Amino acid sequence: MSSPEWNNPVVKWVDSRLPVFSMMHHSTAGYPTPRNLSYWWNFGSLALTVLIVMVLTGIFLVMNYTPHVDMAFDSVERIMRDVNYGWLIRYVHMNGASMFFIVVYIHIFRGIYYGSYKGPREILWIIGVVIMLLMMGTAFMGYVLPWGQMSLWGATVITNLFSAFPIVGDFIVTLLWGGFSVDNPTLNRFFSLHYLLPFVLFGVVGLHLWALHQVKSNNPLGVEMKAPEDSIPFHPYYTIKDLFGMSAFFMFFMFFVFWAPNYMGHPDNYIPANPMVTPAHIVPEWYFLPYYAILRAITFDIFFIPAKLGGVLAMFASILVWMALPWLDRSKVKSAKFRPVYKWFFWVLFADFIFLGWLGQMPAEQPYVIMAQLATVYYFAHFLVVLPLMAKLEKSVVLPQSIASAVLKKDA
Repeated sequence: MSSPEWNNPVVKWVDSRLPVFSMMHHSTAGYPTPRNLSYWWNFGSLALTVLIVMVLTGIFLVMNYTPHVDMAFDSVERIMRDVNYGWLIRYVHMNGASMFFIVVYIHIFRGIYYGSYKGPREILWIIGVVIMLLMMGTAFMGYVLPWGQMSLWGATVITNLFSAFPIVGDFIVTLLWGGFSVDNPTLNRFFSLHYLLPFVLFGVVGLHLWALHQVKSNNPLGVEMKAPEDSIPFHPYYTIKDLFGMSAFFMFFMFFVFWAPNYMGHPDNYIPANPMVTPAHIVPEWYFLPYYAILRAITFDIFFIPAKLGGVLAMFASILVWMALPWLDRSKVKSAKFRPVYKWFFWVLFADFIFLGWLGQMPAEQPYVIMAQLATVYYFAHFLVVLPLMAKLEKSVVLPQSIASAVLKKDA
């Protein structure tokens, strides 16, 4: 694509030496986008916006945080009470983690519903799952930093899971702890990685956007752009749409910051960490609860695999199975709009995921354990059994010939 002609002499001079304006033009006004994208496509840009907010607030928090077990909790309290607008920065950062996961979960399930993992977008989808894994690592390490009761014991429980791996497990746990218990070296390691990983996230998000611009966006019909009338420029049509969605989202975000800042947190984390007192019920943050339920559902040995190792493997597999979606679902039709049976199974999967999240906060006792086991069985069966079978047995609705024909027919 040729570079546009710039009328402003300063812009023209800069662009001829560093084509930053041409790159911005190519990514907005020159970027062809399907003309039928709905508001469900806002969540990609929302995720990037929340990531920027998280990095900026994190930088300001670090200026006043002390990564030491004797001072970390007090330094957070000082941020809340003595630093100018420290309470606001911390509440934005703390609730921003939850907002980030809300946006990304919607983004992922939208991709599953509309088949955004299918060719030619396999690499784009896999990079998205990598982003999810990096988010989870960053969020877990950040939750440890306030050094409250749930921070300490959550870190102890989760890091101990790696001891289930034979031969290397104990070495990994010792490496994470920096010693033989969760203590000051652990806090320093997590602080360092929590500060580093968001910048790694930015790099992977850059790859995600690069892949997106190469293969172009999917759309609600799941039909590829074939003719010029199937697309419109990203700017101004979708920049305006994104700004409207962003305004609505930030109203939702700020409601929690100003009126319910601790609604998605745990009250035990306002108690200083005490290694001599174990909380009555140790639970992770809400966005980890479905995987925590899967972890606890494996209470029996699987052949030669011990129960603890089986739970850890099932927990990681529940995320990694998303990477295999392009090959597990071999249907040539992308969008659930034209797959009547798949549509119902999608909503069953969604309900199962929510159900697992609820079970993750329940005590590890009956009847919750058997319910978690049944929900876990369906979760994996959906990907490994239901999707391959539907690709062979389901009869899809006839697809429109093009995006433009479907849109113009609807307008008429």
